[in-house]
Amino acid sequence: MYLKYIKEKHPMVNLDSFDRRMNVVVAGASGGIGHALVQQLVSHPSVAQVHALTRNPDQLLLEQKDKLCVHHVDILDEASLSEAAKHFRSITIDLFIVASGILHGAGLAPEKSLRALQSDSFIEVMQINALAPMLVAKHFLPRMTRDGKAVFSVISARVGSISDNRLGGWYTYRASKAALNMLLKTLSIESSRTMPNLIVAGLHPGTVDTGLSKPYQRNVKPEKLFTPDQSAAFLLNVVNGLSVEQSGKVLAWDGQQVDP
Repeated sequence: MYLKYIKEKHPMVNLDSFDRRMNVVVAGASGGIGHALVQQLVSHPSVAQVHALTRNPDQLLLEQKDKLCVHHVDILDEASLSEAAKHFRSITIDLFIVASGILHGAGLAPEKSLRALQSDSFIEVMQINALAPMLVAKHFLPRMTRDGKAVFSVISARVGSISDNRLGGWYTYRASKAALNMLLKTLSIESSRTMPNLIVAGLHPGTVDTGLSKPYQRNVKPEKLFTPDQSAAFLLNVVNGLSVEQSGKVLAWDGQQVDP
């Protein structure tokens, strides 16, 4: 059902499965995909309010601000998360998307071989890609709605699939996304006992034309390189189609399950 969107420059976003005007939170909102998600959500008629969590609020430049509330939050800092969560005491969250992540940076790049593996880089990437989303869940899951559909989702990656690893390399990034996928599965099991309507899911956005993927786009076919707006629309449509039976799984931009 999602493949029909691939050739569309601006896929239509459908959020009717929530059956109400939604309160949405996007963490990592100033990044490429996060910013695009916020932009699409604030303009969608099914959304009542969007809360953007970011370390860089000045980078969140949007024309539509009537439905947008920006929070200065460091998702690796539990004190920062705890303080931010206090603003949601009277708000129930219908959809939460963690769109933060790291692949490369100053002194950090995907390893081509084991010789390049470094402990400091490994710890940093694991903290940002795997630990941070779980700290967010720790503080914000109690604010998720228990009345009807609710989704807690995190941007993951297909390279976190152990069974799909045929090329090797990228030790740290692969490990961080595999760890994230396991953490999401574990969270889905625990949360199902007290929040049976909550769906926990990883989302693979495809290859998106952002700073994160820019150095690694050379061999990507043009039709498989998405703009942030395209990827955001695909992911929101996947979220709309999620059912409780899919909680704990990782879904790609086209709605197909990513194998563990």
